[in-house]
Amino acid sequence: MRIAQVAPLYESVPPHTYGGTERVVSYLTEELVRQGHDVTLFASGDSMTEAALVACAPRSLRLDDTVIDPIAHLVYQLECVAAEARSFDVIHWHLDYFHFPMSRRLGVPQLTTLHGRLDIPDLQAVYDEFGDMPVVSISNDQRAPLPQANWAATVHHGMPPDELTPSDSPGDYLAFLGRISPEKRADRAIEVARRTNVPLRIAAKVDETDQQYFEESIEPLLAGAHVDFIGEVGSDAKGDLLANARALIFPIDWAEPFGLVMIEAMACGTPVIAYRLGSVPEVITDGVNGFIVDDIDGAVEAVGRLDQIDRARCRATFEERFTVERMARDYIGVYERLIAERAHRSTMALPVGAEEPVASV
Repeated sequence: MRIAQVAPLYESVPPHTYGGTERVVSYLTEELVRQGHDVTLFASGDSMTEAALVACAPRSLRLDDTVIDPIAHLVYQLECVAAEARSFDVIHWHLDYFHFPMSRRLGVPQLTTLHGRLDIPDLQAVYDEFGDMPVVSISNDQRAPLPQANWAATVHHGMPPDELTPSDSPGDYLAFLGRISPEKRADRAIEVARRTNVPLRIAAKVDETDQQYFEESIEPLLAGAHVDFIGEVGSDAKGDLLANARALIFPIDWAEPFGLVMIEAMACGTPVIAYRLGSVPEVITDGVNGFIVDDIDGAVEAVGRLDQIDRARCRATFEERFTVERMARDYIGVYERLIAERAHRSTMALPVGAEEPVASV
């Protein structure tokens, strides 16, 4: 199968440090190549892949200080894809809705995985209009704000089984990994660590947009002797942090679309203590690979019950449900269905407002 993967340009594929969407795109792309598919990746020029790479920016936009207008690079990327569109059996977009006006006119089977939050009122008009665009959710919960979208499937994320290795003798600390932002609630993790008297290691990036929040709400809490703020980490350090932690604390305050860090912890055999929001009940089975809680009291109590969790079972749950092979298999099923559906419809690109003729059977 000839497959195009279209990644965001903000980070490389895979990202050098933090970057959930680009990391998932990398996992999927490399697995599709491994399975023998002809894959082209449209991404930044510093990406590393076994697929054919079309560089749509010299390097990841976040790391390029010369970038003033990132939208200019996105526009160029859209044209790069359009120029080669007819050479693919399917185009898999990871750019949210930005390509919809153009891609509905390409006449090529396509789908878009929506990786971010959808509970934004501005999105309603977009998905009212573009009901012809097949989209994929990364959890069933993610769909709730947009019931009118053309949902083709839910595909949970997966990752290579050999990327992270469990530890036989974890240390005596809790881990918080990801991003410092109001919805991720590192302050809750710090409070849980304080009340349980278990050290907390925080490995997290701070985006420009969250710098003020970090300085005002999080930085003052880092002075506690029980808190070690590590900052943004790469893959090796992340693996060590998770594998040696007693648990990952995931005290979110929003409808998390998926939460890749949860399955990263599971791959290390490390249980997750997570708030009951968003995708959490789809990823965590309470008492098996972690605990689902509703407040800080519940999280504190869960820390005291971590010895009830079998870390080998955590790893086994990951291998059963969240490998990249399973993710690729799910997506291939969607690709094949969309290609078959397109074969029964006109492939002619249509102007806005026109309807495709119904194929005779």
